[in-house]
Amino acid sequence: MKNDKMKNQYRVNEQIHVREVRVVSEDGSEVMPTRKAMDLARQQGVDLVEISPNAQPPVCRLIDYSKFLYQQKKRQKEMKQKQVKVEVKEIRFGPQTDEHDYQFKLKHAQEFLLEGNKVRAYVFFRGRSILFKEQGEVLLLRFANDLEEYGKVESMPALEGKKMFLYLAPKKAGVAKKSQQKRDREAEEAKGSASGVAEVDEAPKDGGLFGNAKNGAEALQKLQRD
Repeated sequence: MKNDKMKNQYRVNEQIHVREVRVVSEDGSEVMPTRKAMDLARQQGVDLVEISPNAQPPVCRLIDYSKFLYQQKKRQKEMKQKQVKVEVKEIRFGPQTDEHDYQFKLKHAQEFLLEGNKVRAYVFFRGRSILFKEQGEVLLLRFANDLEEYGKVESMPALEGKKMFLYLAPKKAGVAKKSQQKRDREAEEAKGSASGVAEVDEAPKDGGLFGNAKNGAEALQKLQRD
């Protein structure tokens, strides 16, 4: 079925009804009557194949049509194999998820992002649990923060009906490394430990993980405050 579709994609030899065509080759191109182009194809034991029907005049090549179709099919197959299929993986939380469940889901999210998939994390509010909306938002912000080595925030937590969504996209392969925000945080923690004083992290000048996201600075402050 696919082969038939590809065959019908090009006009060949007597199927070409225009008066003249532009014949292209490695030596250049030449506009000539279609009948002359078909005679040249016969002399060379190949076909006259119309490759650009919308050009003025249409562009043709003198080639072996069967080999041409085979090469086209092979090229399409190679392109399809190179295409990376990105899936969206879902992670669901409750507004009061316990630490063990949180860590379990965090590990799965890391694996999804490393595999090149996107992650859609959401908190589901059932009944009166909608009162914990801000708690759910902080949970998602923490989740994004803990995944900063593996993914980047595509959109900040947003409430849609009874669900609050957060979208993360994978970083490029081999780029899973400490972000500036995490380096700054660890440096502050080390400084606090040395002085015996627990200090609050300051946001890096570039905004770190949430720097490019809408309302990112506000979200970062909220995460640090909670």
